[in-house]
Amino acid sequence: MRTRTAVAIVALVLAVVLGAGAAALTAERHPEIRAAMKALQNAERDLSRAAHDYGGHRVKAMELIRAAQNELREGLAYDEAHERR
Repeated sequence: MRTRTAVAIVALVLAVVLGAGAAALTAERHPEIRAAMKALQNAERDLSRAAHDYGGHRVKAMELIRAAQNELREGLAYDEAHERR
């Protein structure tokens, strides 16, 4: 019975260690950038549904959101191209 318990504990520890290692390998490198991109996407969607144009300011805000999205994509591409291996 002790052997089975010991084997079960070792198996559980290995599962936790291997699971943590796998999670580290697949973890997002830039979670803040991805979160910002999602927030901009949501803001753009919300603005596109707005009832008024607000004197052209809504359209201008949407243009600026798209520009910010492009900057973030370019930043991620730069990081990917210059990643230390």
